[in-house]
Amino acid sequence: MMKKRDLKSLYSWAGSIVASSTPKKTEKRAKREQSATSEVESLAQDSHQGSYEKEDGFTVPSDTAVALRMIHGQFPKIDKVSVPPFVLISQVYSIVKDRTLVDRELEVMKQDKDVRVFKLSTGQDDFAIMFFDDYVSQVNAIKSRLDGKHPSEDLVIFDWYINHILPIHMDAGITDFHLESILSGVGHQIQERHISLLIKAGLLVRQLAHERSYWLAIPNIGSLLKSLSQGRKELLSLLNRRQYKEVLLSILEKKKLRMSQLDMRFHVRDLLGSGQLFLSHTPAGILVRIPRD
Repeated sequence: MMKKRDLKSLYSWAGSIVASSTPKKTEKRAKREQSATSEVESLAQDSHQGSYEKEDGFTVPSDTAVALRMIHGQFPKIDKVSVPPFVLISQVYSIVKDRTLVDRELEVMKQDKDVRVFKLSTGQDDFAIMFFDDYVSQVNAIKSRLDGKHPSEDLVIFDWYINHILPIHMDAGITDFHLESILSGVGHQIQERHISLLIKAGLLVRQLAHERSYWLAIPNIGSLLKSLSQGRKELLSLLNRRQYKEVLLSILEKKKLRMSQLDMRFHVRDLLGSGQLFLSHTPAGILVRIPRD
């Protein structure tokens, strides 16, 4: 469970990023937002072992669920990219320091069909988390877009994917054999044309290391993966060029990355969670720095 001081520093940091990029608030509005932040802190402090406890009829979310909701709500608005908001697991690690707890709570959320976890091609440890309903909506949108362009006996694979594959198969990858096994168990026979359509739609990506194996995927994410890789390099390069490889967060958050559609906050959280950046509290403010050897 997150310690009180960790939560306070986290929300202070998150709040500083939001506050610096928004107009000055009225006193009444500021009090409302402070109250909302206090409620979120309370939820995170009261959660227990990654479970969803009921107290007086109220369901208390886990630390991971609270962190996911906060990061999801701050996903950058990007024009011309039809991808629902997603959260990197490294970003959750930047908030909930106990990685074992995060992994355990994510597993519960997967089993409860609250989220899906996807392997990304940008790095060995890169995984994206998307809320289950957001992903289903994206799959349905793809099916509607392809309606009339493919025969109905082919398009039915999207219904099978939503109703039979996603609720049963929780892993990030899947094999031909497992696809056939799941669908034959409910009376459906998957054909090569069905798999080809899922690949064309961006819902399956072939695994290079394993023949006839696939990653379940987020469609249309290609440009954001490019931004993720380039933004990481640009941010680290920016810090490496400084004499002490550090900069105040208040200064960093005002900078705009040239090579990424994702915003600075997105990248800072990612690199904090992966251990490539650290935060230090100084009299001048919060310092973002590259770890010293």
